[in-house]
Amino acid sequence: MKPHFGPMTRPVRHQAAPLQSDTPGRKFELPAARDPALDERRRAFLRAISHELRTPLTSIIGFSEIIAAELYGPLGAPQYREYAEHVRRSGRRLLKLVNQVLEIARLEGGVADMALAPHPLVHLLDDVSDLLREDLLARRGQIVVADEADLPTVRVDARAARDLLFNLIQNALLHGPVGGAVDIRARPAGRQVVIEIEDAGPGVDPAEIPGLLTPFQQDDGSSTTAHRIGLGLPIARLLAEAMGGGLTLSSPEGRGLTAIVTLPAA
Repeated sequence: MKPHFGPMTRPVRHQAAPLQSDTPGRKFELPAARDPALDERRRAFLRAISHELRTPLTSIIGFSEIIAAELYGPLGAPQYREYAEHVRRSGRRLLKLVNQVLEIARLEGGVADMALAPHPLVHLLDDVSDLLREDLLARRGQIVVADEADLPTVRVDARAARDLLFNLIQNALLHGPVGGAVDIRARPAGRQVVIEIEDAGPGVDPAEIPGLLTPFQQDDGSSTTAHRIGLGLPIARLLAEAMGGGLTLSSPEGRGLTAIVTLPAA
């Protein structure tokens, strides 16, 4: 692997991980009988919506970057540059939300095509650590992988697996302490591979965990999960299930939150 931020090996703290059913890798399907024509209409609709939403947002972000950088000359009052930067940041947040909503629609609609193939977990983690470089620098964090040289190979869709790991590791990094570590452990379990991603944050009330895995879960702001409400964890769960695996969360008192992923072994 390429160099990571911080040490990449450390003693493993084993803890019991609830396993999902031993399901071999397969293309994701809903239990009910599928209608190919209906599935194709869903795909076409999502493609059209994706284009109609992303195209204007991309223009807004691009032009706001040009204005903020004053590429065609000074704007005059400094407030204009500040406003352009606000537009750029807001556009990026909205584009991220649009992408997440469309991803959930594809996964829940059963029209997310998965090209399952063997991929070394160490390579997937290496790719994700590169994508998270800015977050790691901003949080002064590190990714700590136990027994890196012995990580197993998983049978997954490469893009979906990277998105799954990215969402879980970024969530652990952002909700852990500044300067903290995200601990990652993996082990084979029959025809599955169990991956544990643990943060060093305050953890959550176990009663609130189901809401963290549910898309668009509403929160009144009074619970300990208020800062975690989002779409990253629900998308991670749906991606894991689409590849024949699963995702559960564990939060022992005072020990942060651990995401426990099961994926098909290669």
